[in-house]
Amino acid sequence: MNSKAPGKLVIGRVKFFRRHRGEVNFSAFSPDGQTLLTASEDGCVYGWETQSGNLLWRLGGHTGPVKFCRFSPDGRLFASTSYDCTIRLWDAAEAKCLQVLKGHQRSVETVSFSPDSKQLASGGWDKRSGQVLRHLAGHRDSIQSSDFAPSSDYLATGSWDSTIRIWDLRAGTPAIFHQELEGHSGNVSCLCYSTSGLLASGSWDKTIHIWKPSTRSLLVQLKGHATWVKSIAFSPDGLQLASAGYSPMIKVWDCNTGKCIDTLKGALDVAHACTFTPDGKLLLVSGAVD
Repeated sequence: MNSKAPGKLVIGRVKFFRRHRGEVNFSAFSPDGQTLLTASEDGCVYGWETQSGNLLWRLGGHTGPVKFCRFSPDGRLFASTSYDCTIRLWDAAEAKCLQVLKGHQRSVETVSFSPDSKQLASGGWDKRSGQVLRHLAGHRDSIQSSDFAPSSDYLATGSWDSTIRIWDLRAGTPAIFHQELEGHSGNVSCLCYSTSGLLASGSWDKTIHIWKPSTRSLLVQLKGHATWVKSIAFSPDGLQLASAGYSPMIKVWDCNTGKCIDTLKGALDVAHACTFTPDGKLLLVSGAVD
């Protein structure tokens, strides 16, 4: 899908990345947009050349389904999380595992790099949100999603306890949550910050909330999904938000008005994740085909 100004969507030539041996749980572009990373239920992490669609590598090592993957903002590293309770940190240039991070007691569902690429946060079914520097505890149920604020000073985590917690990570501050955002009536399944510092959250209650975290204000509530919201992504300019429900449908929203610009249905039976290319021109959707 080609993305232009809000309200103008053009469906172009669709490219498929087909060589997975299981459902695709998540996908992420490198900062330069040249490489696509995909996390598969088959226990492997795949790297693809974005333009050609050629498979660059298929990386094993995890002993369970790979749930999440993400590049560091500087493009030098990427991380993968798994049902096997570990996080693997990889060298992006050599596609080589540098370190296996252990400590979670249950499936690791999310991982986030800070914008300066110096910190890594993870969360999972054991109700923990951890970093290399601190262990953050407080959610009353599993942590499904996380993202750093653009400044790297705060970390947002979304939980099955239906809340979002914003953690203050500045040096010298105690390891307690800074504030809690309430309003969802179901599990918070996905989170993402915009470059301007707004925070979007998707939930099992079939809605998306857009927040201004500094004032704890709910700016807009997006309704329209018939199933729970599994993935959300801001466009690089922050003007649009894409969302995937647990269905074949993808919605694209105007963040200023809260209106749905379009509802797209591709070739997938279930869409698990959506993300924009770094230049904002394309939208990638990953998931499962029966």
